[in-house]
Amino acid sequence: MASEVDICNLALARLGDNATVASIDPPEGSAQAEHCARFYPVARDSLLEMHAWKFATRRVLLAQLTTDTWNWSFAYAEPTGVIKLLAVLPASAASDADTQEYEAETDGNGTPIILTDQEGASLRYVAHVTDTTVFSPLFVDALAWLLASYLAGPVLKGDAGAAMAKACLQSFMLALSNAKTSDANQRKVRPEHKPDWIAGR
Repeated sequence: MASEVDICNLALARLGDNATVASIDPPEGSAQAEHCARFYPVARDSLLEMHAWKFATRRVLLAQLTTDTWNWSFAYAEPTGVIKLLAVLPASAASDADTQEYEAETDGNGTPIILTDQEGASLRYVAHVTDTTVFSPLFVDALAWLLASYLAGPVLKGDAGAAMAKACLQSFMLALSNAKTSDANQRKVRPEHKPDWIAGR
């Protein structure tokens, strides 16, 4: 499995940079390591937010809060490490088909909360995942292209950097599409059974 350093070196290689970094946390001291340390977390978290990746999707029961719910019936604490909310559901829901209406806000203390009319709610969300060993190969490929698009300006500079950033972003969009398709194909949703006499209507 690729490490953070492996992904950074792949991104640099796609820019035609022969340098390799040995550490980005902390950065080893080279300009490339400094740039990677700055941009890698941004690229990773941005990519996580773009899709409900299987390795990053979580479901938890929400902790109810005793706070002002405004025009909603219940307020819940948002779990730690949320990148993107996907669905608020009844605790026993089998799928997102039972998604309930909700609103995400921040209370007066700066704490993220979830407001909904669902009692005993659960949440599906994309988590902030930093462990690269769980990343799929196509996620790694897309991440390296996105990181390369961020690094192109600082590494190559000028018009060459801008042109390379644009080219890397185009390659990223293709890699992202492939990664999302592969990830989606790893889910199997059982279709609702309909008797022949109903389906034939």
